[in-house]
Amino acid sequence: MTLTHILAFAAAALLALVALPARMRAWALFVTSVVAIYWLQPAVTIRRMDFLFPTMTLGLVMLAWLLTRAPDQRLTREDAGAAALIVALVLLLAFGRALAPAYRITPSVPPPLSMVVTWLAAGGIALIVLSRVPGGRARPLLALALGIVALFAVLKTEALATEVSRLLRGWTGQSPDLARADELQWLGFSYVAFRLLHTARDRQTGLLPALSLREYTTYAIFFPAFTAGPIDRAERFVGELRALPGPDAARFVQGGMRIAVGIGKKFVIADSLAILALDTAKAQAATSTLGLWALLYAYAFQIYFDFSGYSDIAIGLGQWCGVKLPENFSQPYLKRNITLFWQSWHITLSQWVRFYVFSPLSRFLLTRPRKPSPTVLVLVGQLVTMLIIGLWHGVTWGFVAWGLWHGAGLFVHKVYSDRTRAHYLRLRAHPRLGRAVEVAGVLITFHFVALGWVWFALPDIGASWDVFVRLLGG
Repeated sequence: MTLTHILAFAAAALLALVALPARMRAWALFVTSVVAIYWLQPAVTIRRMDFLFPTMTLGLVMLAWLLTRAPDQRLTREDAGAAALIVALVLLLAFGRALAPAYRITPSVPPPLSMVVTWLAAGGIALIVLSRVPGGRARPLLALALGIVALFAVLKTEALATEVSRLLRGWTGQSPDLARADELQWLGFSYVAFRLLHTARDRQTGLLPALSLREYTTYAIFFPAFTAGPIDRAERFVGELRALPGPDAARFVQGGMRIAVGIGKKFVIADSLAILALDTAKAQAATSTLGLWALLYAYAFQIYFDFSGYSDIAIGLGQWCGVKLPENFSQPYLKRNITLFWQSWHITLSQWVRFYVFSPLSRFLLTRPRKPSPTVLVLVGQLVTMLIIGLWHGVTWGFVAWGLWHGAGLFVHKVYSDRTRAHYLRLRAHPRLGRAVEVAGVLITFHFVALGWVWFALPDIGASWDVFVRLLGG
């Protein structure tokens, strides 16, 4: 989100809070979220794709809702109205083709109206057919999950994304030779994918409550959290949505403070640190180990203030909308060990992966005829969990190394803490020594995390390793 987006969303949230009753505010959040995903989507050099990507997001959300409905849940007039409103909004945005650029909210000229109508008709037929596949919903839900994972792999893998870009360029009559992976900028897909996978899995286990199409869509693409999280849970979010409070001075002040703090973090501190932060060019230009460490420190704090700033803005906007989003950061660089760090860094992502990856994987391994030892179980679980978090950012060797780095760190800390628990308990009788040990833990944890950012900051694994060695005096 740019500063313009944030100010416009803040104004819309305040207007809805003051001028509309609770039920109408819920519909206003739904409409704003649908329109926002088109406005937030950046321009794409492949023609029509910056309109098609948000439209595909809506199609995926509607399909996921159809497949994750409760077994006894019937379509209601409200659901039909929400579906009709989505179609009407997409067509209205397509009419922007006739407007001057200054009056369009889409990043480029929308496709011809006839093409959009064809897309919507084909999508509607596909949704109806897929929602009526016989044999229950187990297989369709599995297919939905696998399809989302496959889309994710294509978007995050450079070779696959480049090939898809080449095919799309051929479809639009553009030169396939100019295809690049970064042309497939499907904004918000990473976070929407996690929300849809969460609801698909919770429907299989019976944990997902019955949600209307309006509620489900608002949850999946809620505009404050669409681009950078937090990743909320559907049942918690919808509970807030169904009980939207009226105007409240305290919530207005709290939300405003969070938005102001987030803007300061992102647009003042993070953007200033970005000038000094580690990247390929600066790493090559650095002539000393001390200089490299300065670049790495700048990157470590830049990425924190960037991510946490966006989270603060999202939480503040959510408060003004009447929805309390979950916290996503809690002073992570002040934690005394790597486990506590991951309990306070991108908290909702860590919790999602722990619940839907680490726990199921551990249960699966424990059901094997030859059960692994507790040590092997923890090692495999930590490595796989953190590897998935790394690959979520991108399918590159750098993110693989970053994920394995943190997985290994979590495993080592688990083994170490199990063997030294009695010693730490005895430190309670020595407060000063205990405080010194805690400070040492904070410093070690911060530098472990900072060294891990090398794999994250530099896309080439060879360049990352070179900088890593130079930082350690090699």
